[in-house]
Amino acid sequence: MMTSTCSSPAPSTLRVGDVVLADVTTELTEAERRQRASVELLRQAAIEAGLLAVDDPAPQDGVITEAAAEAIDVWLAQNLRVPEPDEASCRRHHAAHLAQYAVGERVQARHILFAVTPGVDVTLLRGRAEQVLLDVRADPRRFAEAAKTNSNCPSSEQGGDLGWLTASDCAPEFARELFGQDEGTANVGVLPRLVHSRFGLHVVEVLARDPGQQPAFEEVQQAVAQSLRQQAWVTALRQAMQMLAARWEVEGVDLDTADSPLLQ
Repeated sequence: MMTSTCSSPAPSTLRVGDVVLADVTTELTEAERRQRASVELLRQAAIEAGLLAVDDPAPQDGVITEAAAEAIDVWLAQNLRVPEPDEASCRRHHAAHLAQYAVGERVQARHILFAVTPGVDVTLLRGRAEQVLLDVRADPRRFAEAAKTNSNCPSSEQGGDLGWLTASDCAPEFARELFGQDEGTANVGVLPRLVHSRFGLHVVEVLARDPGQQPAFEEVQQAVAQSLRQQAWVTALRQAMQMLAARWEVEGVDLDTADSPLLQ
């Protein structure tokens, strides 16, 4: 099996405006860098808006003061405009995403976990994971062997088998890739891309799907409306972060790579 020999990029200083959030000796994931930079942008915006004292201490190891957290909440409430979805919009969304509101959906799956642990070279790890993904997509019969050889999960002893899962059995970011899929993306087989979770990178094969039951629109109307509100909030947040990043220079991270920097 071939593995990547490229090295990870050199650490860089993480800075928003004049505030240094991490120096070159601090090991942070890209998600942690986005989180710290995004919160600092909001903290500085709250200070500029007069919601927070100008002498509020800069974050220490990513932790802001209680006053800053409260001021950021106020700033977001004042500046993010989230429209209330009407019934017609809710019905259209429900009709286009029936699987998201299924009750009792189950997935039979197995995975190969490449765990992200302190000090790991993420670039090399991703290279290994992507090579294994290519290998098992080319020949799924090799999945169990690949899991035993590469996976950092105890399930490796069973060839990566996770059995039948419901969404509540999984970390939310893992569940999003397996459940509530539309007809065109409800894959059975090896998923075409790596699944990212708080535990690391996963190569996943869906062996079978049980779609569960589809409730009527009226039974899930409130959930549909909440989903649309959340989508609108994420869009508004993304636009706000773009505005703030233009106001205060951000160094050491690319905020455009995340749909919602505060929801990592």
